[in-house]
Amino acid sequence: MSENEQPNTTHFDAAEPAAGGTSYEAVWTFRGYKMRPSEFNTAMVHYYRAEIQRSNVWRSRLDTTTNWAVVTVAASITFVFAAPANHWGVFLLVMLLTLLFLFMEARRYRYYELWSLRARLMETDFFAAMLVPPFAPHAEWNETLAESLLQPEFPISRLEAVGRRLRNNYLSIFFIIFAAVIMKLYLHPTEAGSLAELLSRAGIGPVPGSVVLGAHVVFLGILLLTVLITRGLHEASGEVLPKYDIGDFLGDLWPGHGERETDTGSAWSRLSIRSRRRQQVMALIVAADPAKVAARVIAEMKRGATALHGRGMFLKQERDVLLVALTVTEIEQLKLIVGEEDPHAFITVIPAKEVVGEGFVPLDNNH
Repeated sequence: MSENEQPNTTHFDAAEPAAGGTSYEAVWTFRGYKMRPSEFNTAMVHYYRAEIQRSNVWRSRLDTTTNWAVVTVAASITFVFAAPANHWGVFLLVMLLTLLFLFMEARRYRYYELWSLRARLMETDFFAAMLVPPFAPHAEWNETLAESLLQPEFPISRLEAVGRRLRNNYLSIFFIIFAAVIMKLYLHPTEAGSLAELLSRAGIGPVPGSVVLGAHVVFLGILLLTVLITRGLHEASGEVLPKYDIGDFLGDLWPGHGERETDTGSAWSRLSIRSRRRQQVMALIVAADPAKVAARVIAEMKRGATALHGRGMFLKQERDVLLVALTVTEIEQLKLIVGEEDPHAFITVIPAKEVVGEGFVPLDNNH
């Protein structure tokens, strides 16, 4: 391309001098909007507080679901062991109810991850950047945050959410229920003298006890398999995890770095990969005065524009066609700019698999 793409990052311009003075105050500009640093920082601080509050609410809902499961299991164990009759079948209903709690908590955990990811993104790329001069947040942290607000998506899959909650809380609860079943069958009405006697007590109607207990074992095996399968899933960036893998900085100096080449790095490293690989597009603009459109795109959107000479076959007119690379969240602003300059212009938006260069993925960091 004949022109370099300009980075779409926040920057500060000089404002008009105050009346009677010569001092200038920087103005934060982004996509045509202008705010003074005090206004921008105030807005970001309030937004951060809102995300923290929302994360806390959903985190407390996670604890609530776990408490339901614990209380239900404790109450059922107390009831079954205190009853003179062999009511161990109650544990089957409790196990189903606990499984329902697990799926409810997994769904809540996905929402919690969405809110906490946004808060974590602001902590690492906005507030942490303030503490380490020069102020240098990630080039696309604002785009990543804006895309999450405009097109929210769960950062983790349902399978990973189930695996995490199962591994952290519910697997031990299910094993406690199974242990309570075996203990009740062994002790009621008297201690079982053999395995055959214990299996006979486990029967439910026409279903033999061996089948019933075998189903319990298979169920626990499925839970263990789920834990093992999801152990390698680490898309939960909202967890208490470092943003960067130390091996990314030390390379071969870090012990075992060469043995981990197949690993995708920390959760936050994968988040950066996802953010820079988000959907990007190429826009072709045919307007009556492409120079004015290009000037506004460069000034307001901080994107480069390349003029491609073309010839319209309908009116036999020759004019420049603008080529602009941008992200999906910038399409509406581009339409607004072009529409104001030429209501009869044409815009063709073409999905791009990847845009590499200044303002997008740095060419030297492309892997």
